[in-house]
Amino acid sequence: MSGDPSPQAGVRPVPASIDARLAPVLALDGPTASGKGTIAQRVAAALGWHYLDSGALYRLTALAALRAGVPFDDAEGLARLAAALPVDFTADGRIVLGGADVTDAIRDEAVGNGASRLAVHAGVRAALLGLQRGFRRPPGLVADGRDMGTVVFPDATLKVFLTASAESRADRRHKQLIEKGISANLPGLLQDLRERDARDASRSVAPLAQAEGAHVLDSTSLSIDETVEKVLELWTAQG
Repeated sequence: MSGDPSPQAGVRPVPASIDARLAPVLALDGPTASGKGTIAQRVAAALGWHYLDSGALYRLTALAALRAGVPFDDAEGLARLAAALPVDFTADGRIVLGGADVTDAIRDEAVGNGASRLAVHAGVRAALLGLQRGFRRPPGLVADGRDMGTVVFPDATLKVFLTASAESRADRRHKQLIEKGISANLPGLLQDLRERDARDASRSVAPLAQAEGAHVLDSTSLSIDETVEKVLELWTAQG
């Protein structure tokens, strides 16, 4: 699987006049580089639903922290940044932070590492929780992340846990970076990915975990189209 999707294009928090609880949610969780972003966006397009890339919000916070010089162990400072992110998701899929287009910048490996490090702080997660839930609106929402089915949308109509072998995920990430003209070292990516997996699974707040009732989908030997079809089959079966 290759190619990062455009996060939550044109989606805005639901107006107060609409009962967002009536909108179904398909929660797609999984570890780093499992392809969940690409799959979630394509599933959303197939269903005609909205799409939320929750990881983009953590990456945005990490990017803001790097630019502001806020250390990733400064829980209070990071929470303040998260609560006041000057972010806008445009209709054409671009992400603007403080007036600057950061669509590509948030995909940098250093930003991804920072997002994983700051995600361990309860204050940061609390600051972003309401923002994430605000994207739920009719006709439905496909949300991808690491705790969509366990914390953010525990009442999701369908929960899918997308995974793949560490080697396969590292290879996919390596190809993505090379395609973008970014130099990358495969062994280094694999080590970094395993460290992120361990950090995400062991954090005390909202750890990466399969949600109760979630369907596990291993995409190691599946193409993007095949994985999308599997998720859509699960949705159809869900009724």
